[in-house]
Parts: sequence; structure tokens; C-alpha cells
Amino acid sequence: MTRNEILDAAAQIFSQKGYHGTSMQDIALAVNLQKASLYHHVSNKQEILFELLNRGLDILINRVEEAIDDSGPPDERLRRATCAYLSTLAEYQDLASVLLLEYRSLEPDYHDRHIPQRDRFEQIWVELIQEGVDAGNFTCDHPSLSARALLGVFNWTVTWFRADGPMSAEDIADQLSDLFLMGLTNRDNNLETG
Repeated sequence: MTRNEILDAAAQIFSQKGYHGTSMQDIALAVNLQKASLYHHVSNKQEILFELLNRGLDILINRVEEAIDDSGPPDERLRRATCAYLSTLAEYQDLASVLLLEYRSLEPDYHDRHIPQRDRFEQIWVELIQEGVDAGNFTCDHPSLSARALLGVFNWTVTWFRADGPMSAEDIADQLSDLFLMGLTNRDNNLETG
């Protein structure tokens, strides 16, 4: 039994039962270990949650940074970032659910250690929007507020997106990108070029 297998099982159980509804015994049973043996791999349930949250953010940061690594206009980069984000949430549904719905269950010490990683992810979006403002493509008085609004909408998809639903994650990303880009687009810029 590996630590990663334990974390994968815990993500699935947390996603189904919630953090508070899951016991260490539940996790031990899922990986065919005695509860005492589980403690050879992890210290406690908080450590598991903390590692899952950081794992989720690591994956998201890597995917979004890869998507926006190329040059291109800010609107295209924002669209690629949105697609990367929503596709990753769809690919890792259990982990995404834990990341976005269970972070409040972290105790203060773990919470304080988690915040810099969460802020790093948010900063990617703030900088992307600010680049669009600086280039004259976007109009936005508060890029950090806009980034939080974007992420709030994207994050909520974990509660309703279904892989077997009528729209793929990429289709949803296109629709949400259109919605936000039309809201961010500098209309004066469009009038001059249109």
C-alpha cells in the first residue's frame, strides 16, 4: 500500500461522505488496512486533507500555467486557462470536490500552511487579467475581484458538472469564457477596431 493509494481513496471517500462524515476507519477499510496500520502512512485525517488540497492545487497550477505559457493576446490566454482549469476539474472530480468544498475543514495550523498555495493559484488569474488591462484589451478596475468572480463561477461547476451530461468541460469552458470575455472586453477598443 502506498501513500498515494491512501490519498486517492481518501479523496473518493471525502468527496462522497464529506470530510466530517469520513473516519480514519473508512479510509483504512477502503485500502484494506487495519486502522493502526494506516497510521504508519499518515499521522491523522487533517494531514490527509492538507495533502489532498495541496495536490489538487499543484495539478491545477501546472495545468493552467502550461495553458498560458505560450504568447498570445490576453483573451486567448484567458480562454486557454479556463479550458485547462475546467478540464482538470472534470478529470479529477473527487480531488476537485475535496479541494473546493472541504478546505474549510482545515484546522488553523494546516489552514495557514495551505493559504500561500491557494493565493498563488489565484494570483495567476489576477496577473492574467491585469495583463489584459495593461494591453488595453480588458477594462477592469479591480483585477483581483474579477479573478475571484471568475474562480467562483468555475469552482461551482464541481457541484453540477457531469461527465455524461450534455456538455463537455471544454464546451462549458467556451461558454463561460465568452461570458466573461464579453464582460471584460474594452468596448472602446472594439469600436475603434470594429
